[in-house]
Amino acid sequence: MKAVYALYTSPETVQRAVDGIRGLGVAEKDIVVMSSEPFEEYEFSHRDKATWLLWIAGVGGVVGLTGGYFLTSATSQAWPIRTSGMPIVATWPNMIVVFELTMLGAILATVLTLFLTAKLGRRLPRFYDPEVSNGYILVGVERPADDLVSRLSAALEAAGDGRVKRLD
Repeated sequence: MKAVYALYTSPETVQRAVDGIRGLGVAEKDIVVMSSEPFEEYEFSHRDKATWLLWIAGVGGVVGLTGGYFLTSATSQAWPIRTSGMPIVATWPNMIVVFELTMLGAILATVLTLFLTAKLGRRLPRFYDPEVSNGYILVGVERPADDLVSRLSAALEAAGDGRVKRLD
């Protein structure tokens, strides 16, 4: 795998590096920023902000609610018991099961969505440096064009106190 990246200690320097890489014409999705802690006050950390997690969890909850209602209703009607004029499908006791299945649907949808969007099934990240776990922030580009490698290295060095590295 071919990559050019640098390790920085301050988020201000990372922002300058990301801006410098963008200035070279590199697409936003090709820039990799990896950190062991969030830096939400900086623009580089808002790239992957949009998510459908709330809506998917809501749909999971509705599916669980519907499944719970039909499960309790069908079960009550499958074995009808004489209830002296009361309805066979008892709403209040069934609400417990309906609520639990609603929550189960929402939780399973959330966990599955989180697993897929965070790409937790991948074995290894695209490229990684162990210094990220020691507090450094990695900024780089994976598989850059051959004519872009030297300009990327120069842009990463110009950002500040970073250690530029290349993977060939």
